Amino acid sequence: MESTEKLQDFFNKKVKEYNQPTFIASDPVCIPHLFTKKQDIEIAGFFSAIFAWGNRTTIINKSKELMQLMQMQPYSFCLNASVPELKKLEGFKHRTFNATDLLYCIEFFKQHYLQYNSLENAFMPNNKPPKSVKEALSYFHQYFFSLEYAPLRTKKHISSPEKGSSCKRLNMFLRWMVRKDNNGVDFGIWKNIHPNQLICPIDVHVARVAKRFNLLDRKQTDWLAAEELTNYLKKLDPKDPAKYDFALFGLGVIEKY
Repeated sequence: MESTEKLQDFFNKKVKEYNQPTFIASDPVCIPHLFTKKQDIEIAGFFSAIFAWGNRTTIINKSKELMQLMQMQPYSFCLNASVPELKKLEGFKHRTFNATDLLYCIEFFKQHYLQYNSLENAFMPNNKPPKSVKEALSYFHQYFFSLEYAPLRTKKHISSPEKGSSCKRLNMFLRWMVRKDNNGVDFGIWKNIHPNQLICPIDVHVARVAKRFNLLDRKQTDWLAAEELTNYLKKLDPKDPAKYDFALFGLGVIEKY
């Protein structure tokens, strides 16, 4: 028990160290922080989360480039962009994400926001609070690709727990939208998914740190690993397990632990 308490104390200190405004500028979360309108935050957050693999500086720069192409009004752009404005996006590319993927995302946002006021509804089966984040993500994948002309190539950019993916980027996006505290990093603007439901985002860096602290046995970095890690973190804080993403990410990526 003492070792669990020591670990909890150490992790809480690391959360405090990284979960503060100074963290924002060098993290993809800085992109939604450029905005104040809820829908702008959601769209900017979605793109910067989806782009979040590889070098963080590149992720931030490409996300900013996209926001500038959207005239720094992503919500208005998705709803109202003219054909010539959309044509200006044709050269956009971030790693394997290209203009085909981008234009589909914009069309999805347009169709969604014509019906709903928030992107949160895209994670709510039958417009009801999901029983779990797994259910929310599975529904989102199905709903996101429900437009009849969904390009097959875009499916590799939007993961689903049904396919075993860890869904790291979408879990990070949900953390930004759902977690509520007064530290200024996460937004806490969604009310139907609760912080105690969140799954900790996991990638190779987080998994490496988790294994060093014996929080994770599973070899593959997949959905089952994300659940296993989160179940352990719930022992440290059952109400807000995803806050430990700050500690694990900080130790893994910034401190190279």
